[in-house]
Amino acid sequence: MNYLCMDTSTGFLAIGIIADDRVAAGMQEVCWKKQSEEIFPSLNKLLSECGLSAQDIDGIVISRGPGSYTGVRIAMSIAKVWAAVKRIPLYTVSTLQLYAGRCRNCRVLVDARGGRAYTALYYNGGVIGTEEVLEIDEIHAENETVIGDGHLIGRDDVQPDICANFLALKDLWVRSENVHTLVPEYLKPAAAYLVKK
Repeated sequence: MNYLCMDTSTGFLAIGIIADDRVAAGMQEVCWKKQSEEIFPSLNKLLSECGLSAQDIDGIVISRGPGSYTGVRIAMSIAKVWAAVKRIPLYTVSTLQLYAGRCRNCRVLVDARGGRAYTALYYNGGVIGTEEVLEIDEIHAENETVIGDGHLIGRDDVQPDICANFLALKDLWVRSENVHTLVPEYLKPAAAYLVKK
């Protein structure tokens, strides 16, 4: 089985090809506000590296958010059209879970702009509590490893291997029964994305 994995929900463009339960090819680069320009050339390059064509993709996995209002929709729009036209399954995974992967004890932070962050605690790969959007000054992570935008709370940024995490979380992929009704998870109202600080 060949799965295409895509994440455009943050400042990264991450694309991977999982073939026979291994990451056959992958790329992850900072691509803030340029994901829509770079995704198709990058996708074609990865397919070529694997000796595959679009016809060889058996399923698609994407992050469903939270993240950038526009960013989340880039991969989701491509995946929905592809899955509908080719009649292949489409799976999703939370962006924060994707960042955490199977970490033993960590807090994920993703910049939500306006002095806020998307955040959640994870232990052994499972979320503790809920994913939420908090004001930066409400976030405390004295005893946890911080993954993601650590600079928001005075820590180092630690970026995960997104393609490897897609594979590691295969048992948590959620199949979309109707790709036409699939919508991003934002954790905050759409109007909040218009607030600039």
